Amino acid sequence: MTNPAERLVDLLDLEQIEVNIFRGASPQESLQRVFGGQVAGQALVAAGRTVESDRPVHSLHSYFLRPGSPGVPIVYQVERVRDGRSFTTRRVTAVQQGKTIFNLTASFHHPEEGSIEHQLPPHHVPHPDTLPKVADEIREHLGALPEALERMARRQPFDIRYVNRLRWTPEELKGADPRSAVWMRAVGPLGDDPLVHTCALTYASDMTLLDAVRIPVEPLWGMRGFDMASLDHAMWFHRPFRADEWFLYDQESPIAHGGRGLARGRIYDLEGRLLVSVVQEGLFRPYPAQQPRPEQPGRPSDPAPKN
Repeated sequence: MTNPAERLVDLLDLEQIEVNIFRGASPQESLQRVFGGQVAGQALVAAGRTVESDRPVHSLHSYFLRPGSPGVPIVYQVERVRDGRSFTTRRVTAVQQGKTIFNLTASFHHPEEGSIEHQLPPHHVPHPDTLPKVADEIREHLGALPEALERMARRQPFDIRYVNRLRWTPEELKGADPRSAVWMRAVGPLGDDPLVHTCALTYASDMTLLDAVRIPVEPLWGMRGFDMASLDHAMWFHRPFRADEWFLYDQESPIAHGGRGLARGRIYDLEGRLLVSVVQEGLFRPYPAQQPRPEQPGRPSDPAPKN
């Protein structure tokens, strides 16, 4: 059996079925809808396959339009919007069962020397080797992982370690700032294709970003009080990186209001270099009292439910 990192590489290896048209697998899982990071990562692969390799992606902007169905292939249609001397633009539409579920616009830039250089430094945080894996931290609190979480942990392609210990009680949540930080890296090698690393990190960027919105309200793991869904997702890629090496994902939520929460993230490497900036808005709706709540957290940024 392949390990989760190899399965992630396979998931990002789209089948080209026509010029500018690609098909991606959608694993049959217990989730009610396809994980948004999967759709974003696959869409970026489709865009990148139509661009010269000397032009890495520098930004993407995307919207989740409908929930995707697990187990059903997704078709990605690429529009070659512009091929300029320095920049290339692609628009991707993800279609499943005849309906558009996601769209993405990505811009690619031929590397050049800059006349201005600066960045915000990361906060001082512990080294990832000194922190417990999130699954171990949950086991410590609960005594054992629930079966659903155990299955999720076995197929998780990223090692996730929270900088601050998880909060479990109302007392711990009270007064908590809407901030979260995690160290992450793929659980195994991802090969040497830069596009795979970029799209793998795009996948990972959707896993924990909305944590910052939830932290003042409820524990991040366990029974959820809210149905959550990503509405949009934007990324800016500043430097080359490898997604199978440690990166720090520093996340904050400047506002939550009107059923929506905004989250911002900065991704750094071990040397403190800023690699990627991320912004996402999520939809948060409380479960009705009579509706059974999921016993596992799920991924907070699955494609948006129908309104």
